[in-house]
Amino acid sequence: MRQILAALMILLTAASAAPGPVAEQVDGDGGTSPFYRWTAPVPAAGRMLREEPAPEQALPEAAPVRRILYSSTSGVERGAIAVSGLLYLPKGRAPAGGWPVVAWSHGTVGVADVCAPSWAGPSTRDAAYLGRWLGAGFAVVATDYEGLGTPGMHPYLLWRSEGRSVLDAARAAIAARPGAIANRVLIVGQSQGSGAAIGATYLAPSYAPDLHVLGTVATGLVMTIAERKGTGYLGKDAALTDPTKMDGAFAMLRVGGIDRALHPDIDPATIVTPKGRPMLTAARTACLHDMFALAKQRGITGANSFTAGVKAYDADMEPAFQIPAAALTVPVLAGTGLADSMAGTSGQYDAVKALCAAGSRIQWHTYPGLSHGGAVNGSLVDSLPFARALLAGRPVADSCKTLQPPGPVQTPRAGVPFQ
Repeated sequence: MRQILAALMILLTAASAAPGPVAEQVDGDGGTSPFYRWTAPVPAAGRMLREEPAPEQALPEAAPVRRILYSSTSGVERGAIAVSGLLYLPKGRAPAGGWPVVAWSHGTVGVADVCAPSWAGPSTRDAAYLGRWLGAGFAVVATDYEGLGTPGMHPYLLWRSEGRSVLDAARAAIAARPGAIANRVLIVGQSQGSGAAIGATYLAPSYAPDLHVLGTVATGLVMTIAERKGTGYLGKDAALTDPTKMDGAFAMLRVGGIDRALHPDIDPATIVTPKGRPMLTAARTACLHDMFALAKQRGITGANSFTAGVKAYDADMEPAFQIPAAALTVPVLAGTGLADSMAGTSGQYDAVKALCAAGSRIQWHTYPGLSHGGAVNGSLVDSLPFARALLAGRPVADSCKTLQPPGPVQTPRAGVPFQ
């Protein structure tokens, strides 16, 4: 890791000294193997294009893991695309009818291809989490999302793109393993993946009506529901909504991912200051934790990363980010760590409240002392019983009539894994 970071520092030093825009691939492409580059025509969405063994991504609870490439439809008008991911099957023989499947939506890793979980591997936290689902008898198909691993931009946090990638991963896995994977789908996501999961749930009846979606689990909610009904919403801190007030790493991912996807004709380098240019280079070549380290080392923030042009460039982000207010057709379990300083707790409450107001069936669990990362595995105490109830056709509880504002963000509890 030290050698990688040292090499990155050399690259960033050269980039920051350059008089013009950075020279690396504008969409963070490259660094993955030829497996990720599909050159033939892309067939209808939801088809498996190819697979290969991925022993380096093995989990103790899984049979040999497969890296997959499947067909999908771009959420930002790129047409038919190939998307990468991983397919995990539990060990042993499948039950009659096949294993139900978790369609997993990962959290933020970055926008460069080399950050794709199918290439870089899931984090230790996510590996532990997915292992629990495998141990509970679920297959897991884990998308990388559009443009992450594969050529082209990654539309970071844009739910139409990510939701389609999630749904088509499930379709491809089911079709590729008849008898082993059942068409009984639980959509599961965390952080960035929470918006992907809720977006996929919203899209499923129209985009993938062939999928039998049982329900959804979403933790560390990073989303905004449009057209909110009623009063009593808490609102989000500006540090979560305005790139000039955000952490330097997240601000650059937003501008280099979301805004770049919405404005593919504009290079974000044109609205980045000399101070912010090393972070833009990092966004195109490295992953989230390296970006955090760089921001800390160089004192890079959202406030000193952008020129005044960022306001026009970012102006249409929010409408593209917002999920329509609509009654979701399946139950949703939402989980919030009350010590979540990364996504905040007020915005998570607002999202749950808005989904309830739209007529959705939401079961909301809050976890005292658990952070954004800690709540992922901490929520399993509720999400596994929720999933088992859905599989058995039993009703699940709804929290919409008993919602309470979460209060100030708590201090993370010591001794909890992945805090």
